[in-house]
Amino acid sequence: MIEGLQDLLAGSQQPGLAELRRVLQDLLGEATGRVLDEHNLKASTKRVYRLRFALDDSVRSLVVKCLEPGIALRNELVATRWLPAVGLRANGPTLLGTAAERNGQCVWHVYEDLGDWALDASKAEPERVRVAVELIAQLHTRFARHPLLAECRMYGGDLGMHFYSSSVHDAIYDLEALRPPEVELSAERLALRDRLLQRMHQLLDQQTSRAQALAELGGPETLLHGDLWTTNTFVLPTAHGWQARLIDWDHAAVGPASYDLSTFLLRFATQHRLWILQLYREAAEHSAWHLPSATDLNLLFETAEYARCANCIIWPAIALVRDQAAWGFDALAEVERWFADWRPVLPEKNEAHA
Repeated sequence: MIEGLQDLLAGSQQPGLAELRRVLQDLLGEATGRVLDEHNLKASTKRVYRLRFALDDSVRSLVVKCLEPGIALRNELVATRWLPAVGLRANGPTLLGTAAERNGQCVWHVYEDLGDWALDASKAEPERVRVAVELIAQLHTRFARHPLLAECRMYGGDLGMHFYSSSVHDAIYDLEALRPPEVELSAERLALRDRLLQRMHQLLDQQTSRAQALAELGGPETLLHGDLWTTNTFVLPTAHGWQARLIDWDHAAVGPASYDLSTFLLRFATQHRLWILQLYREAAEHSAWHLPSATDLNLLFETAEYARCANCIIWPAIALVRDQAAWGFDALAEVERWFADWRPVLPEKNEAHA
């Protein structure tokens, strides 16, 4: 029996705790011990926790996540079906158990705790970055044109040109709905809405040319992690050297490799991006993949990032229209700052020589 298990996460106010505690008891087996501590890993959501247990003469650490059922299924498919299909089971998260809340509100996942071995973009350690980049290239090249992509698209999504088009269109619909009497608009807020609308229409006008560039330069569709921050990229020491693991596949989808590459490269300072990209080029070339030039990649990266920015307009705009959410205009102003601050992912030629 595990002392304290019956009160685990009692202060979190999350659903499905009874089901989670039963699964944890099953995983910990007949060992006797106690709950050492619980640590919220994502303060903004209060849905991811590190749990430590003192068991006999050892300490065991687990990570639990409270997920929407659809996202839980996506993560489970990644860990148990999609990554194993291309020989990468050991390079994803280790899913130890699942617990569905009885009314279907959520599903808890229980994972092996990988510790504090996420990549630190500020350090850009060459050997650990190399191992991570080689795994990313393996994921993309092995899943290119894979028969399971249809399943990945069904349970994940599409982060290619469809994501750009639908995000821009939906952002326009929602910005146009920001008008009295549904929403109270000061002159300043009206001007912000109009500037964002103008930018969305510019992106809509560019849709055909960007789609053509993506078709000609983007390479084959593949499985994308979809949220490839260094915080989701772990490189751990093992008896045989460094091992890369990718976690948190909540946004896994189908699309061009440039979508993941843009996210990953942008986590690093500009001066590191070209050598990191070169590592990816070399790893991909083992599978006869050849990336376009840096100039062409910048266009593909820009398309991915603009699509993401457009998508981030949708949700605060909906919250303003439906709920008059006080935070909505602050979020829209932040998106406008993202557009204003945008710079090419890869340095220009003269900067690279410098």
